[in-house]
Amino acid sequence: MESKVITSPVNKEERLKLGLRSGDTVRVWQKIVEGGKTRLQAFEGLILSRKHGNEAGGMFTVRKVIDGVGVERIFPLYSPLIDEIEILRRSKVRRSKLYFIREKAAKAIRRQMRNLRTEKFEETPAESVEATKEAEAPKEEVAK
Repeated sequence: MESKVITSPVNKEERLKLGLRSGDTVRVWQKIVEGGKTRLQAFEGLILSRKHGNEAGGMFTVRKVIDGVGVERIFPLYSPLIDEIEILRRSKVRRSKLYFIREKAAKAIRRQMRNLRTEKFEETPAESVEATKEAEAPKEEVAK
């Protein structure tokens, strides 16, 4: 019986040299196939976790916030669909998994929304009554 050796088009040594860890801000360039064409799409965010070390099944989770909504993607470290991984910034963190960032971001967004609501209702009641009367009053037509 012959044994087949499956080789990956990914340069494993290059990916190992990156030394990805949680707390790094990265830009992951991923190949996307649409129809017969291939294009590159970037996903930039914070690495929340690294799982399964440097073995063949190693994964890392990247989180970014788009229009106030948190989006997370899990990338295989040695995936041939990943064209390039750029490390934009390294942060010193004390945890290996930064899952608490999810709640922290949600709290900040809730605080911003609460501040917007209070700003809206800070005008005095007299001012708001006058504004509604002006808006409801019919406009007089100008006679020719």
